[in-house]
Amino acid sequence: MNVSNWWEVEVLCDPNLEDSFFWRLEQFGCRGMVTETQGNLSFLRTYLPEVQAGLLDLAALSLWLHQDALMLGLMGPKVKWHLIDEQDWSSSWKQHWQPEKVGDRFLIYPAWLPIPEKSDRAILRLDPGVAFGTGNHPTTQLCLEALEMRVGIGKNDQVIADVGCGSGILSIGAVLLGSKQVYGVDTDPLAVYAARSNRDLNGITEAQLAIEAGSTDRIWEMIDRPVDGIVCNILAEVIIDLIPQFAAISQHDTWGILSGILLEQTKPIADTLEQNGWVVATLWKRQDWCCFNIRRD
Repeated sequence: MNVSNWWEVEVLCDPNLEDSFFWRLEQFGCRGMVTETQGNLSFLRTYLPEVQAGLLDLAALSLWLHQDALMLGLMGPKVKWHLIDEQDWSSSWKQHWQPEKVGDRFLIYPAWLPIPEKSDRAILRLDPGVAFGTGNHPTTQLCLEALEMRVGIGKNDQVIADVGCGSGILSIGAVLLGSKQVYGVDTDPLAVYAARSNRDLNGITEAQLAIEAGSTDRIWEMIDRPVDGIVCNILAEVIIDLIPQFAAISQHDTWGILSGILLEQTKPIADTLEQNGWVVATLWKRQDWCCFNIRRD
């Protein structure tokens, strides 16, 4: 078995399965995940070292993905895999990801492409690595658009916490919009590494954007005053567990942006928010995904 060979795994699935599949693939040890739209379906591509998995392992992974789909009452995915050389894997997934305009202000720009000489948008350079968040998923776009509304444009005094920062795309977006200070945390050390790398890629200092391993308890240790805003774009089940913890880092007028939530998951989220002193200001929808814009009650 050649250590320089990689399995390229391709998954064609219902767009509503993206988040759970990203989690499943990440837990399996896959790297360099990227997604694109093919008609009404999502096409996921990711990579796994050959030394880490054999054919039986990949068959088991395919079975898990099918079971995940059945649990959500959705059509099972089409999964296939083949071997490629290490020289190819690190760049092959990148050719499928192009610059993308998001909202009124952002241009999400792959790190390996030359920077345009002129742009009327804030260029957010990104190399997601193994972390979730490339700007082409509806939840990420909804959060960036909500940030434009909450933060505005130009330098301001807002301090923002990004819980589950992933690739750092929302944290970096908040800084580019002019936020005074952003704190990003993630429980995945690989996401922390990716977010820090993307921070440096965009010429943002650690003083502007601090990124650490952890969750809301780590935010509480990092801040010297309650934050003005909280962004959180992860799985709905995790958000429900986090909502009671938001109070510790909030003040009376703190706002929040929550996404990664499917339409059928909105009620338990709304109920948990109400129980913990939050009001839903607006609820935005794109495809089957929702973004809660909330504020303290």
